Order: sequence, then structure tokens, then C-alpha cells
Amino acid sequence: MSTQHATPDHRQRYEGDDSVRSSTQLADSGSDSYNDSALDLEGQRSRDEESRDRSAAEYYVPTGTKYVYLGLYFALNLALTMYNKVVLGKFAFPWLLTTIHTGIASIGCYILLLKGQFSLTRLTRQENLLLFAFSMLYTVNIAISNVSLWVAHNEEPHKCGELTVNVHRAMVSLPFHQTLRSTCPMVAVLIYRVHYRRRYATATYLSLIPLVLGVSLATYGDYYFTPGGFFLSLLGVILASLKTVASNRLMTGNLALPALELLLRMSPLASLQSLVYSMSTGEARKFVAFVGVGDLTTGHCLALTGNGILAFLLSVASLYTNKLAGALTMTVCANLKQCLTVLLGILIFNVRVGVLNGYGMLITLVGAAVYSKVELDSKGKIMAAAPNIPDTLKGQGPGTREK
Repeated sequence: MSTQHATPDHRQRYEGDDSVRSSTQLADSGSDSYNDSALDLEGQRSRDEESRDRSAAEYYVPTGTKYVYLGLYFALNLALTMYNKVVLGKFAFPWLLTTIHTGIASIGCYILLLKGQFSLTRLTRQENLLLFAFSMLYTVNIAISNVSLWVAHNEEPHKCGELTVNVHRAMVSLPFHQTLRSTCPMVAVLIYRVHYRRRYATATYLSLIPLVLGVSLATYGDYYFTPGGFFLSLLGVILASLKTVASNRLMTGNLALPALELLLRMSPLASLQSLVYSMSTGEARKFVAFVGVGDLTTGHCLALTGNGILAFLLSVASLYTNKLAGALTMTVCANLKQCLTVLLGILIFNVRVGVLNGYGMLITLVGAAVYSKVELDSKGKIMAAAPNIPDTLKGQGPGTREK
């Protein structure tokens, strides 16, 4: 990708959405001012581990700012989830849907680049290779999410005499798919423990239990899966967790890319890769036949365009929120979103749930409240243990500019 707008050194540039980088760099300096009792927002680490896995920028982000971004992320996520369910019911081409999502994201980011909302960073060859590898993870994660959602809902009409019946051919049942997805916080913790050697406070571990258990109960139903469906759903969980953690590290680690730049660098590659996957799996050929028989209407095109724009807005909100709130918090929010999706289904689609499902939603909400309390307590201890951090960094949020 062209870097004509590049700055001389991306590690010294502070612009727009990258405003919290100054706190990241300060944390990255390996300061020993944190005492052994300091708690990470997402875990508790010993002094030697802290020097290897440096403090994250979200330590110094105001709590109110986090909640604003989390609220926006929730609203867009729920809206896109409902939208995707409608779209995939009439447009059963998950790889092409991913192509549309990432293609519109590319156009949107490029427009923002031309308007001066952010600038490109000069990267080394190794850093470009790293981003290319991440783009593949980014693409596969989106596609597997779409595929797993499709295989959990797909029904195919068959003619039987004068009647048309829907034959359910899902590879996994929706309750099983949602239960498996609820383990994302556990997988994220495992990634941090194994790769970054981060130890978590006992309270953090305990707060994740009701979050996973609550979603399992809220979505409890007829559990069914084929080996292929189980593999796709499990792969989706691993990739979603890995992508969330990797995104956070690219924005807050040594590379410290702005959220919009990361999305711009990922989207064109992801769009091209999705198109190649669609062609190699035969999906593109089926789409041509779909168009040939006149099934692709103007209404479909408008719906897909709206779906892509909403997906772009969600991608932007997701990256900003990930950078400000942390990767583990993002996976926790995904669990809470599942329960809110069930609740919306009750209110909008008249979905009937049992008492056990209701208790599950309540347990999830309690778990989310406990996790928030643990996070706030952890932040308080971190801030108290870092008296030398300038007040300007502690209060810094998106939109401020380093002087």
C-alpha cells in the first residue's frame, strides 16, 4: 500500500485517534515505579513479567470514555448481528459478503485518509509482512464468523408435491454455537497467559465464570453439531480471540498504529483474499448462477450496501474500543451482547424462552457487573501505584493531541 503520506518516524507521531500513544510509550519505557501489588486492568503480573509485557495504554483512559465507546460498539454490534441474520437468509454467500464488508471498509477509510483524518506510517518490510499475516487472520476471522452463523441458521427449501418445506441442514444448532462462542474470554486469557506470560488476579478469573455460564444458560436449547460444524465453530472462537488480542497489540504495542490506519491496511488485502477464497470454494460460480436466474434484485443490492456500511462503522468502533478498553474486555462484551441479542429477540421477534434462559441472562448481567467492578478496582490500584505519571496522560482520551 502506498505510503506517500507517511511521517518520518511512526513512533514519534501523535495524531487524532492515536492520542493515547504517549501513555503507551511511557509504559513501554519499562518503568519500575509500579509496585508488586499493582493490578493490570486485565490481570496481575509480577515485576519481571511486567518488563516483558509492558503496561497498556488503557490504564490511563478515563472510565467514562471507555463506557461511551463500549456503548457505541454494543449498539452497532447488535444492529449488524440482526442485519446479518436477515441478509444471510437471502444471500447465502458468506465469503462474498466478507468481500463486500472489507471492500466498503477500504473505500470508507480511504475517504477519511483523503480528508486528513489520519496519515499513513512508514513501515519496514518486516512490519509490512506482519500486517499481511494479520490481514489473513482478519479475513478468515470475519469469514468463519459469517460461515458459522450461516451453518447454524441455514435452511433449504425443497418441493414436496404441492408443498414447499424447509429442510434444516445446519451443521451446528444455534444454542450450541452460542455456547461455544461464550468461551472467548477464556481463550483470550489463555493467549495472554501462554504467549505474553501474563498472570491474572483471582477476581478476574472468578468474574469470567458467571459470564460463560450465564450465556450457556441463556442460549440453552437443543444441542446438535456435526464434526465439521463443531470444528468451524471452535475455529471461529479461537480466531476471534486471537484477532482481538492481536489487534490490541498492533495498536498499543511497539508498532502502535492508529485504529483507522490499521483498518485501511487490512481491508483491501482482506477483500482481495475473500474474493480469492470465494472463487476457490466455488461460491463465486454459484453467485453467477444466482444472478443469472434473476435472484439478485435491486432490493438485495441496497440491503448489501447498507449491511457493508454498517459493518464498516462497527469495524471502526470495534478497533477504537479495543484500543481503549483492552482485548479481554472486548471478549467479555461479546458475551454480554449474546444475552442482549436474546433479549431483543424476545422483544422484537416474540421469541419464547424458558425460565432457565431467563436465569442465564440475569447471571450474565451479574457477571458483567462483577467484571466491571474488578476492572475499576484494578485501575484504581494502578493509578495509585504510578504517582509519577503526568496528569495530562491520566486524563487523555481520543481526540486530544500531543503537544
